[in-house]
Amino acid sequence: MTAPAERGTTTVSERAVRRIAEQAATETLPRRGASRAAGATASVHGGRAEFSLGMTLPYPAPLADTVRDVQRHVTARTGQLTGLDVTSTRITVTSLAALRGPVSPAPRSDEGRTPRRWWSQRRVPVAVLTATAAAACGALAFDMVQVHTSHRAVAPWRVRAVDWLSGHGPGDPAVVAVGALTALLGAWLILLAVTPGRRHQSTVAASTARVDAAVDRSAVRSLVRDSVADVPGTGAVRVRVRRRRVSVRAGLRFGDRANTRDAVASAAGTALTACDLRRVPRLRVTVVPEPVWGPPLHPVREAPRGHTPDRPVPMSARTPEGDM
Repeated sequence: MTAPAERGTTTVSERAVRRIAEQAATETLPRRGASRAAGATASVHGGRAEFSLGMTLPYPAPLADTVRDVQRHVTARTGQLTGLDVTSTRITVTSLAALRGPVSPAPRSDEGRTPRRWWSQRRVPVAVLTATAAAACGALAFDMVQVHTSHRAVAPWRVRAVDWLSGHGPGDPAVVAVGALTALLGAWLILLAVTPGRRHQSTVAASTARVDAAVDRSAVRSLVRDSVADVPGTGAVRVRVRRRRVSVRAGLRFGDRANTRDAVASAAGTALTACDLRRVPRLRVTVVPEPVWGPPLHPVREAPRGHTPDRPVPMSARTPEGDM
């Protein structure tokens, strides 16, 4: 028999919330063929829901405005269909897909705030540390309970540990090494706690306070590389994207080196501006001539055919012998 409190209650599973969020995300994208949502995770706690989406967005397009529109629609649509209160919606841009047609930039509002840098949850270090501490404390507690309640002998590993500690003082090399490793482990954990992590992502400047978006640096690298590759005269292109600097190295196959460098810098700068990053990195452009490159030949103005310029005929200074 069903309990009275559970009659008439509809429970929405996390899988259903994830599917609804993925479908809602694709409804607001400008071109479904070049955009898709994948890697969604959802968690439901009572009447609240939280989820995150990994998306492939089109470019060239205003990235921050697109993410904002997707987040708004996904939050409203998921709450409407499930009846849950969506408290957190995180969207991560995993890659970019090129569009065939031109995309007009959307107007940007002055209201809003610049999102802060995302902080990593450090799940792997926390899980390893928690599992190790739980195993050690659990084994010690279990042995102590057996000794005091069942009056059994102390476990051999405890006896060996006590004997080893009693035979090694503070100046022993083994004790110093263990202490140094413990100190390094503690310093590493403190470093993880005070640093944000997620160095492979860059936050995007948003126009509203509720939008918190980030883009993978690999997507920015692909966008800059494709934009530079479209510059006439360029060959192989290598791009490195860091937090404060973007380095572009392009090979030159033909054309003027200075003009090509200016065109490469303009294309890379336009691509970075389209990403609308929170912190615009400095751009460093290097154009290296390839073995097939040669300096451009400047045409020389030639005289018309059939025309011989008038030149003075040199007179001989020699005087004939008969003329005196």
